[in-house]
Amino acid sequence: QEQLVESGGEVVQAGGSLRLSCAASTRRMFSHSAMGWFRQAPGKEREFVAVISWSGTIVFYGDSVKGRFTVSRDDAHNTIYLQMNALKPEDTAVYYCHSGRTTDMVQTQQGDYWGQGTQVTVSS
Repeated sequence: QEQLVESGGEVVQAGGSLRLSCAASTRRMFSHSAMGWFRQAPGKEREFVAVISWSGTIVFYGDSVKGRFTVSRDDAHNTIYLQMNALKPEDTAVYYCHSGRTTDMVQTQQGDYWGQGTQVTVSS
């Protein structure tokens, strides 16, 4: 079964760091796919966080996380990561992984697969 599985979400104090992972279940899903992260807080719309191209050479970030979050990919393990530093209470949300053929498709939520989400809670 082809799926994306996120992990790494937990409760962390403001100013702390956390690394999320998103693993694709098959290489077919992962190779030559752009991969991205979104988040959704209670009562809010889903927000773009970051995207990385299939080659890893192109990355984009949402304005609210620039300079604090870093997206990367490990092709050997069909996995992308989101390193989150200097966390703020407003970063609290469910974080979702999304894949698609291009970075544009991922950024506009028009890709192929979504993960089930992982909860990140930042306490003040």
